[in-house]
Amino acid sequence: MSDLPPPPPPPSPPSGPPEYKVYRSRKRLRDRIGPVGANPLDALRKRRGKGPKPELPGARPPKPAWRRVLKWVVLAIVAWILVAIVAFFISAQTAPGVSQKTKDALSPGGAVLTGSNVLVLGSDQRPKGSKEPGASTSGPSRSDSIMLLHVGFGSVRKLSILRDTQVDIPGHGSGKINAAYAYGGAPLTIKTLEGFFGSDLRINHIVEVNFTDFPQLIDALGGIDITLKKCISSNSFGGKRVRLRRGEHHLNGEQALRFARVRENRCAPNEDDRARAARQQQVLAAMRSRIVSPLHWPSSFFRGPFIAWAAPRAIRSDMHGPGLAALFTDIVTGGSGKTEVLKPDSIDPATNNLQVSDVAKHDALQKLLKGR
Repeated sequence: MSDLPPPPPPPSPPSGPPEYKVYRSRKRLRDRIGPVGANPLDALRKRRGKGPKPELPGARPPKPAWRRVLKWVVLAIVAWILVAIVAFFISAQTAPGVSQKTKDALSPGGAVLTGSNVLVLGSDQRPKGSKEPGASTSGPSRSDSIMLLHVGFGSVRKLSILRDTQVDIPGHGSGKINAAYAYGGAPLTIKTLEGFFGSDLRINHIVEVNFTDFPQLIDALGGIDITLKKCISSNSFGGKRVRLRRGEHHLNGEQALRFARVRENRCAPNEDDRARAARQQQVLAAMRSRIVSPLHWPSSFFRGPFIAWAAPRAIRSDMHGPGLAALFTDIVTGGSGKTEVLKPDSIDPATNNLQVSDVAKHDALQKLLKGR
């Protein structure tokens, strides 16, 4: 027998898992709000670039990079359009409007989306220091241009009335129609026109335009393009002359303003006030073309918020945000259209006033209101 002690008994198996502490790394903020992967190491592999994320059965393949880029481009376009819309409504709501007396002179009824008659008055008020003959720089000004619009969604018809047209001005007797604005402003002009055309005409809205305010809008548009069938060489007004050759021209705001104000053209000495009215309508048509022409859409898009802000401030109207938005929508969607001119039948040799017969007035009004 050996004197060695017996071997110790084998240790008993542990009754539970070994004791140890588990430490977990703190997730990044991006990992917290993003989708959780099946494997906690997915995010780490993705950050360190140690291989693509393993695809799970039934999982969707990752979206192509171009789709993500397209999504952000679309979101940026929508955001820019919203900025333009907000700028327009803020400008329209805060821009000065017409007087309460002018609003009271308007006839109720009509909506610029379903059909309404809008009077557009252009004033010849000039800044102090203007040397243009016939221009008013202080006191009451005369309406330089007078235009009636019948607007509805997808349709705009226009009738221009020459400022030397003879009318009966309530309380002032017979005279040129542009004198009504000098006597009683827009309210008297509204009453004069409704009396001149008879009971078939009711003016629902008014837009007062001072061409002095248009250069900022035209510059916001990036200028306008006009085509001249004959040259223009004006008299001196405001210390400057307008000289334009026949053909195509690109005008900035100040150049367009001077072009619209030309009264005497040495290239065509026989021109009368109808030619001046046509030039003003040409400026307005060129502004519309600048917006709707596909060739200018990229430029108009980037200039959108600036155009939207400047447009309501170039006019004075009884309409504000929604009304002006509907009016501009009608003008843009209604096509360029031809502007009809109320043509005189004769000229009074004593006063040089333009005489218009009742038949001519009736026909012009029916064409404006009903398109025939």
